Amino acid sequence: MTSSSRPHLATTAVHAGRGDLTDLGVHALPIDLSTTYPLPDVVAGGAAYDRMAGGGRPETGDPLVYARLWNPTVARFEEGVAQLEGGAEAVAFASGMAATTALLLARAAAGKPHVLAIRPLYGGTDHLLATGLLGTQVSYVHAEEVAEAITKRTGLVILESPGNPTLDLVDIAAVVRAAGDVPVVVDNTFATPVLQRPLEHGARVVLHSATKFLGGHGDAIGGVIVGDAEIAAMVRPIRAITGAILHPLAAYLFHRGLATLPIRVERQQHSATVIAAALAEHPAIRRVLHPSLPGQDPLGLIGRQLAGPGAIVAFEMMGGYEAALSVAKQVRLITHAVSLGGVDSLIQHPAGLTHRVVADEAKPNDGILRLSVGLEDPGDLLADLEQALP
Repeated sequence: MTSSSRPHLATTAVHAGRGDLTDLGVHALPIDLSTTYPLPDVVAGGAAYDRMAGGGRPETGDPLVYARLWNPTVARFEEGVAQLEGGAEAVAFASGMAATTALLLARAAAGKPHVLAIRPLYGGTDHLLATGLLGTQVSYVHAEEVAEAITKRTGLVILESPGNPTLDLVDIAAVVRAAGDVPVVVDNTFATPVLQRPLEHGARVVLHSATKFLGGHGDAIGGVIVGDAEIAAMVRPIRAITGAILHPLAAYLFHRGLATLPIRVERQQHSATVIAAALAEHPAIRRVLHPSLPGQDPLGLIGRQLAGPGAIVAFEMMGGYEAALSVAKQVRLITHAVSLGGVDSLIQHPAGLTHRVVADEAKPNDGILRLSVGLEDPGDLLADLEQALP
């Protein structure tokens, strides 16, 4: 490999955001838990404060002043995610919803409060948009309706692909073309940069709930935005003002999780594909939703936009709502819980939990269960599902 060659993603995942460790004289990621930092004098402290609170990065030798503005552990995680997504910068938040909130506030403050949203979206995102709580106005559209729905006040187009919870796929490049100068935001939580890099398809912003696959162990909550320097400078002041910075201990856990992200996602995706194919033959299941199955990638995005179908499977019970509740209650190895992307498998009922706050017209069918496939043996997971299914 020449020095100019781009490393494989697996190599980047291990080394991203760790470039300063040798100079620091350490091998493991350090954790800086300081809430405040010593100041050389008022003038230097004030100048550094202005730079960071205004959306910039600290300069060499700057005192960091206060952890609400900047934290080295968080910054290393941000650098790691940015490298994996192929973005210039990343900004990490205390949750995925805090990251989404910062984007919406920034665009509303710039006089662009109108958002085009392509469903399905994570239930919390859908609900936040629908409330108008942050001064935003939302128009829910299909991907092919984006161009005609844009107004002079449209600040963002937001989509999720694969979509939560039904795994709908959206052609990112086509939406970008339709959006013109309006920034397209892609929630990449389900796919991760292992399977999809939206910036390479023209998206301006990538959004993650880091709580899910990036961390991968269900022990920290956080969110991250990846984009160009202008996007980062737009949301950092909001993070500083609202106090929404990611906690450094969570940043450490997320950064550690990045190293195993490719191997975890690849293994989980393999198991999900095996499980989806088996469930598709079960007489108690009306339909299985997973992009690996026939007819579920109508735009041919796998291999062009997506490297694979992912590790989330949804399925609709023949017996509807009551049958779905029974399966969720009867599983033993799989945990009945919300969230996803961890090393252990989780199952949940979207209409009754993660998407219960979504408007009725966009709520998932109440016979659907969403399965996040973990690192267990797929045969053991299928055996657990088999004993739980009617």
